[in-house]
Amino acid sequence: MADRLSALDASFFYLQDRSTPMHVGSVMIFEPPEGGFEYEDLVSLVSNRIAFVPRYRQKVRHVPGRLLPPVWTDDEHFDVSYHVRRSGLPKPGTAAQLEEFVGRIQARSLDPHRPLWELYLVEGLEGGRFAIVTKTHIALVDGIHAIDIGQIIVDQEATREQPIPQAWRASRTPSGLDLLLGAVGDVARNPLSVAHLATSGVRGATAGAQRLVRQGGAGAASAAGVLARVATRPAPDSPLNRSISVHRRFQMVSTQLADYRRIRAQSAETVTVHDVVLATITGALRGWLLARGEVVPGGERVRALVPFSVQPEDTDTHLAEEVSPMFVDLPVGEARPKMRLHQIAYATSQHLDGGRSAIDAASIAELAGFAPPTLHSLGARLGSAMSRRLFNLVVTNVPGPQRTLYAGDAPMIESYPVIPLPKGQTLSIGLTSYKGRVDFGLTADREAMSDLDLFGQCLVDALAELLDETEDPA
Repeated sequence: MADRLSALDASFFYLQDRSTPMHVGSVMIFEPPEGGFEYEDLVSLVSNRIAFVPRYRQKVRHVPGRLLPPVWTDDEHFDVSYHVRRSGLPKPGTAAQLEEFVGRIQARSLDPHRPLWELYLVEGLEGGRFAIVTKTHIALVDGIHAIDIGQIIVDQEATREQPIPQAWRASRTPSGLDLLLGAVGDVARNPLSVAHLATSGVRGATAGAQRLVRQGGAGAASAAGVLARVATRPAPDSPLNRSISVHRRFQMVSTQLADYRRIRAQSAETVTVHDVVLATITGALRGWLLARGEVVPGGERVRALVPFSVQPEDTDTHLAEEVSPMFVDLPVGEARPKMRLHQIAYATSQHLDGGRSAIDAASIAELAGFAPPTLHSLGARLGSAMSRRLFNLVVTNVPGPQRTLYAGDAPMIESYPVIPLPKGQTLSIGLTSYKGRVDFGLTADREAMSDLDLFGQCLVDALAELLDETEDPA
């Protein structure tokens, strides 16, 4: 059979439109090394790394009549300089200018006629720093055939990249007739499997999501039970759920990992750093709603889809099989920060009591390369595939290493995920812990959430409020 997209991956193409581009990204900020870091250095680094990940030189070709899902084919005219781009910020190169740049480029869909990724070298940040901004289609990053490009280009050691011989040669591009004959051959060889793939349009998205969450090894039955329970309780009405435009806002918010750990240490034994993060987000949502003049009754909830990594029975399992859904009703109506934290800790513990074992932060941080971009991508896949009626927003939280990582010999100092907006949802939240920091990447619709900066400040205030109440219970 041809290298055909799965029903789930094909559904991402059928469901996307101008207002909901299906790509995920990262904003990684670096200090310049002694010898500097030039565009040519980045091109060489990317060229070397994608030599080992063929998917980054492939594009998607649709079967005539769309009788079956598309196939991956080599791009005969692959040009790395098209995908690796160079930009610069005007002086003074502030964080706000970088956020505006990211919001604008992330709103633009990837070219469907080329390999589905882009990477920008953004120069001119304050202090001589530079950023690498990535965009990767979520159909490309499945954790099996390809990992996110943000994971590929970052290393544990500083090295001045030397170009390697590029022996890759593209396979001949199939014609429309070739694709049609290939589809007929696939049907003849495996009619049952192909019949299943043929349902990969809009109706196949739900089935694809269910297959994805069933890949949790020991937690298969538990994950299915979670979906069954949530499906009977649609997400509550929320200002977070509105028609969205084609434009985006992006904001970076940085906090200190030590604060979350201090709150956890002063709380009940069952409270985790992840619970503290969710309680902080809950407090921020509450503050944001009140500042908008919204009525927030005591029982008000906002349901978050929080993809998390689970420990599979098979230690050789691919990353795609380690992501499972967690639906958490965030108690935004609760006025007391500590009570919000305990309610969330209880809710998350109920998910894990079903037999699934969450992978601890240390194990995720020790995965090869810089795993957060790939795990954020897999979380975005889950959020994009599931019905928007089940949750109000997506929150992806991925621990990263606490030691310095490098792109070539340039040390990375910050990393912010960019999570796509599902249709009808005005906010997505991604966060990565790295080198003693917890960095939030907030993606919002430009028109429906013009006060994204207010929400960012509410995050900082909510953490301070929780820290104050935990350390001074009186």
